Amino acid sequence: MTDHRPEPPPRGVILVGVAKDLADAVLVVASRLAADLGCDLVCATVDPNRYAVDEGADGTVRSVPIDPDLPEFEEDVFDPALTRRIEKLLAGTRVSWSKRTLAGDPARALGHLAEKLDARMIVVGTHEAGLRTSMREFFRSSVAVHLAHRQRRPVLVVPLSPVDDGRALPWE
Repeated sequence: MTDHRPEPPPRGVILVGVAKDLADAVLVVASRLAADLGCDLVCATVDPNRYAVDEGADGTVRSVPIDPDLPEFEEDVFDPALTRRIEKLLAGTRVSWSKRTLAGDPARALGHLAEKLDARMIVVGTHEAGLRTSMREFFRSSVAVHLAHRQRRPVLVVPLSPVDDGRALPWE
């Protein structure tokens, strides 16, 4: 008798936007989602002060500073402190993960990488607005809002400090 088991589907990718001020909750949610879906996790950080000049097949970019007076490094470096935080948070999760350093507008860079990797989803945290930030500025600078309108992948926004009923919203 022949065993007719279907081949396992290829592993997908969950893309998570990370930064040095990243709230742990964003990475925890993204890693749980990746584990539940049997996906790899790609942690991408974006430097808005640089622009991409070359791109690898895996979405890795080589970039240079926008300001010509800044030093040009041989290669883009993922923040070592952020790497250690990610390693600590993902220790014991059995989630396969990698990291990417991107450059330029965060929403465009994340959207482009998601397309390149055929990511199933992009995970980001909510934007923390300052006391004097207007609603227009809040939405203009929100990576999540820009992702939701500029690319076609699902975007999961992890709420970092939800507002209870009756309290003022961050931009109010």
